[in-house]
Formats: sequence, C-alpha cells, structure tokens
Amino acid sequence: MATRMFPRLLLLVLTSQWTLLHARSVAGDYRTQQDYPAQSFMDFPSDPVVAEEYVYGRVPDYQDSPYEFPSDPVLFDTQSNTQLDMPTFTKKTGPFQYSAMQGSEQRPIEMPEEYDSFASTESDPTFDTFINSPEVVDDASLRSFSGDTVYENDESGERRGFHTQYEYENDEVFFNTSSARTIYRGMDNELSLAAVDMLNATTADDTLASLAKVLGGCGTGNPIDDCWRCDLNWRSHRQALAGCVTGFGRNAEGGKNGPIYVVTRKDDDDPEYPRPGTLRHALSRNGPLWITFAKSMTIKLKGELWVNSYKTIDGRGADVHVVGAQITIQNASHVIVHGIHIHDIEVTGPTAIRVSPTGVVLRVESDGDALHILNSKHVWVDHCYLAKASDGLLDATRGSTMITVSNCLFENHNKVLLFGSSPTWTADRNMKATVAFNKFGKGLIQRMPRCRFGVFHILNNDYSEGWDKYAIGGSENPTILSEGNYFRPTREKEVTKRIDDNGPTFGSWENWNWVSSGDIFLDGSYFTGSGAEITASVYADAFSTSSRPGHLVPAFTKSAGPLKSVATS
Repeated sequence: MATRMFPRLLLLVLTSQWTLLHARSVAGDYRTQQDYPAQSFMDFPSDPVVAEEYVYGRVPDYQDSPYEFPSDPVLFDTQSNTQLDMPTFTKKTGPFQYSAMQGSEQRPIEMPEEYDSFASTESDPTFDTFINSPEVVDDASLRSFSGDTVYENDESGERRGFHTQYEYENDEVFFNTSSARTIYRGMDNELSLAAVDMLNATTADDTLASLAKVLGGCGTGNPIDDCWRCDLNWRSHRQALAGCVTGFGRNAEGGKNGPIYVVTRKDDDDPEYPRPGTLRHALSRNGPLWITFAKSMTIKLKGELWVNSYKTIDGRGADVHVVGAQITIQNASHVIVHGIHIHDIEVTGPTAIRVSPTGVVLRVESDGDALHILNSKHVWVDHCYLAKASDGLLDATRGSTMITVSNCLFENHNKVLLFGSSPTWTADRNMKATVAFNKFGKGLIQRMPRCRFGVFHILNNDYSEGWDKYAIGGSENPTILSEGNYFRPTREKEVTKRIDDNGPTFGSWENWNWVSSGDIFLDGSYFTGSGAEITASVYADAFSTSSRPGHLVPAFTKSAGPLKSVATS
C-alpha cells in the first residue's frame, strides 16, 4: 500500500511546489516586456555607428535606475574623482587613463570623440581604463592551471623550465583516503530522503508524466523550469526568469527591469569598437540590459567577451552558439547567462576589448575557458551547453561567490568545473556555489566540480555517463554537501578525490567536511566522506536549496542544456 501511495503523494507535493513557484511569474508581477521593432531605433550619441539592425528598447523609468556602474559599485571609490581598479591597481583621473601596473608603460589613453558622451539611459558612469591583462602572471599557481605549459621554479625561485599540460595532469597527486571512516554506498546515510527507495527510473518518469498532464503538459518536477516554462506567454514576461533562480545565486537579478536589447548581428569584427546590434556591444553598455536574439546565429568571437554587471544573456527563442574565445564575467555582479551554446574555445590575445562605452582593456592572453567568472558575485548560469575549450569549461575564481550553475549540459572535455583560483588565493574561502540539475554527459574526465576553499552544494545532478578520474574533487578544506545526485560509473568507481596541490591542508584531509545525503550510487560507485559526520551545523552551512529525490534526476535533467522546444516555438 505504501509503495502505491508514494507516487500519488509525490505528485501532490510537486504540484504544490509548482503552484508556489509559478505564482511569481504571472504578468502582474513584472512589467510586460516586448521585442522592439526595427522602426523603434534610438540614435544614441555614444554609439559610433547606428545601423538599421540595431534595436535598443527602454522602459520609462530606466533613467532613475540606481544601477549606473560598469561593474560592482563596491570596487569603486564614489567619493572622489580618483578611483582604484582593485585587481589591477590602476589609478584613473579625468578623461585620461594611466596604467599604473608595475612594468607597464605609463601613458595616457585618449578616448575617441564618439565615446565622449553616453546614451540617455546611462547616467554619468565612471571611467574605465586601458590596462594590461591581470591574467598574465609568472606564477603558474595564480593562473588556475591554464594554458598548455606550466613553469617550474628551482629552490631559489628562478624559472627553470616547463612541462606539458598532459604531464602536469598526470603529475596531479591525490591523497590516499583508504583510511577514511565514512564511505557512502547506496542509500545508507542519515539524511536520505524518506521513501526514495520505493521509486525507480520508470516510476519516476510515470510520476512526472502524470504531473505534466495535470498541469497542461509543462510540469517537469524541475523547480527552476516549472517556475517559467508553464507560462505560455513567457516571451512577453521574459524578465520573470530572474525570479526563478535558486541556490546560492538566488539574488542574481541580471538585467531585470532594464530595457530589452535585441542582438541582430552575429559579427565580432572589432572587439575594441563593436558595432551596435552585436552581443559585444550590448554587454559593454552601462546599466541593466536584458539581451535577447532576433534569430538563431553562431557568433565567432575575435577576443575575450567581457560581461558587465546587471546583464542577462537570454538565448530563449533562438539557437545561439558562441565559439572562438572565452566569455569573461569580471569585477561584476548580477549576471544571468541562459540558453546558449559555448564551445570550441581557444586561447586568444593580445586583444583590446571594449568593456564599457568609454573603457577598453588589453588582454595579453586569455585562459581559454568557455566561461570564466573572476571577482564577481550573484551569477547564475542556466540551461547552457558547454564543450571543447582549451582550458576549463567553467571557472569561478579570485573571490567570486554567490553562484548557481544549473540545468547545463557538459560534454567532451577534460576539466569541467573549477571553483577557486589556487592554493594561495585565500579570498576564495568566502566562495559559495550551487551546482544543481545539470547533466554531465559523454566524454568528461574530471572536475564536476573541483573545489578549493569555500562552501559547495552539489545536488540533483546526473552523472550517469560516468567519469574518467573523479566526479567531485577538491583541496584546501572546502565544505561539500552532495545531495540527491545520480551516480553511475563507467570506469572509476570512487566519486571523490582529495587533491594534494601543495596548499594548506588545515590539519589533514580527514578534517574536511564532505558529506553525502540521498545520493543514488549505482554499479559499485561510492563517495568517501570526511570531517564531521552529517550534522545540523554542517548541513546548514552548505544548504542552499531543497533537493529532490535522487531517483527523479534522470527524468528532470532530460532538458539540460538550451531548450530546443523553446527555441523553435
């Protein structure tokens, strides 16, 4: 009887959750947004070229928006004309910018005339600066292990040679955890969700199918998707998506309450002077923007693509691919990246790239990641496809925090997700990240994710395609709560690895709080726990959102990656 009743009870619970979440996305809660037609162009004096394809809409109260900074206001001294660019220590005064980075040539950079004024929606933004790339450093440990070569230093600290990336990866040292007191196998831990073992994959699919039927075909059991996909008029309420984020990145606003900017051009011919209507032009504007795409397109970047604060890249309704160069979210807050493909990414540089209407940054060399988040907070990456990059698929480093990565599809890559810069970058102790509802697909080796310092909630992800080295790894005493995930190995049975990268161990890896709750372990897979047993304090520290039963994971991660049905509807 209990076995027959549980699917009905689960159906009732999921229906209630959907009703509560969907209530956020009704039209009355948000301004109705629409794609502005071509005849609604606005000739802004800050734009060097105004093409017929350029579409830039406004909402009436945008001029009163408090969001007038090109990046996080915390990084700028707003009380004086002299400001400090935190990661580069560059002083900026007046209309000229001077690079104060050690070893660089100090010279004024005068902005072109067409960048002397701003759009009517941009109220007195602060000046940016022409700088050398902070990514190019001699200490390999500060480069997030990027690039194809890693330099070694002898005992005196002098550089004495290098080895290949392949050699470095095979030199990576794992702690011997054979003495671990806690091994999680099957459903044997204290925080397992009640009655999960009554379900199997077939029953889960049947239950979700019943839910979808009750809700008119849109119920999936995925709380993020059911928050907005059940709204048949989502195109008119695009910005309701910002209310659907969960986890540590729950406060990410993106371009909410800003204008709709429609990307109409796929070219990226001049990263320093991007043409209006391009994605680069949209992302270099000041203030909040909700960026959409007029049609399907493949954008081949000529250099790093810099993302400013209060921006949403919304790929729904089009099939959008970004290839060629890294997307970088740096010194920013409140960024949403949703529904795009990012793949075939190469190391680029040196490249001068536009970062604001008046700011240009010289990137000597990029890391070659698909997406890199540096010194940024309140970031949400959802329903994206990431594959084939020169370094990592998604890195979050250098003090970044309050991040959610959800509903993404990762494929065909070695190093997938990296949280934390290096053993010496202790600012990452404050990092908090949620990894939820993702599908880790075919051809993945390791780092799903790899965590340094910080606190991480990894829940309801599908690992049924297996992993080559490990799924979840870390160093420097991260707190990891693995909850409701679905593990099926294809080669290595152990889910976890503790990495010895010569950083601080805080006593021993045995002290690191790594716990499993409600995970599904198939075909002999297991999770090596450490630190405190599952306790209320550990759970509360790492908890970011409610987990669903692990057996449901394959059913509600079927739509991971950009949504094809939405793109073609």
